[in-house]
Amino acid sequence: MDLPGVAAQEPLTTVSEKSKQAVRRRLPAAQREQQIVEAAAQFFAEHGLAGQTRELAREIGITHSAIFRYFPTKEALLDRVYEHVYVQRWNPAWGGIVQDRSQPLEARILRFYGEYAEKIFDYVWVRIFVFSGLKGYDIAPRYLGIVRDRVIHPICTEMRAELGLPAPEIVPLTERETEAVWALHGKIFYLAIRKFVYGWPIPSNVSQIISDDVGAFLRGSPPIFVDCVKNSVKD
Repeated sequence: MDLPGVAAQEPLTTVSEKSKQAVRRRLPAAQREQQIVEAAAQFFAEHGLAGQTRELAREIGITHSAIFRYFPTKEALLDRVYEHVYVQRWNPAWGGIVQDRSQPLEARILRFYGEYAEKIFDYVWVRIFVFSGLKGYDIAPRYLGIVRDRVIHPICTEMRAELGLPAPEIVPLTERETEAVWALHGKIFYLAIRKFVYGWPIPSNVSQIISDDVGAFLRGSPPIFVDCVKNSVKD
C-alpha cells in the first residue's frame, strides 16, 4: 500500500500567492510570526539556506525589516524553521512503538518506519535537511542526535533483547552495532533523497520497500550483534 503523503507535496519555485496574501493581512503577532516561518521553510527548501532574507521578504510581499521585527537574526529564523519542520513532526509515541515487547520486533520496526516515512517524505523536510549539511548549519547534526538517541540506540537495544544478549547497560553498544542500524535508517531515507533532491522516481509501493529493508536487516544483522557482544565481553 502506498504511503499517504509521499507524493503529496511537489517543489515550489516561489512562495505561494496564498502565503503572500496571508502575510499581508493584519494579523495577531503570533499568527504573523508563524506565517513567516512557514513561508521561510518553503523558501529555504527551494533556494537553500544561503538564500537571503531580503529575497524572502520580497517573495512573501513584506518589508525586510518586518522579518527582523520577529527574528533578530537569520539564525533565529532558521531555529524556528527547525522547530517547525523537524521538532513538531516528531511523534513522542514512536519510542514506545519500538520498545513495546508485547509485539514482534519486526512489526514494531515496520510500524515505526511506516509512520516516520509519512512525516519525512516531504519536499521541505528533505531539502532543508540536505542544504543544512552542505552549508554547515546545525539543523542536520541536531536532528541526527535525536535520531541516534530515539531510534538507533533503541533499535540496537531491542535487537540485543531479541537475541538474548546483554543490555547496553551491561555491555555498551559498539560502533558496528549502531552502524548496522544506521544503514537500515539510511536506506529508507535515501528514497526521500532520490525523490526530492535528485528528482528521480521512487517505487510506487514504498511500504513494500521498507518491509524488504527491515526484513534484510533482521536477517543479516544478528551475527554482527553476537560477534560484537562476544568480543566486548572477551576484552
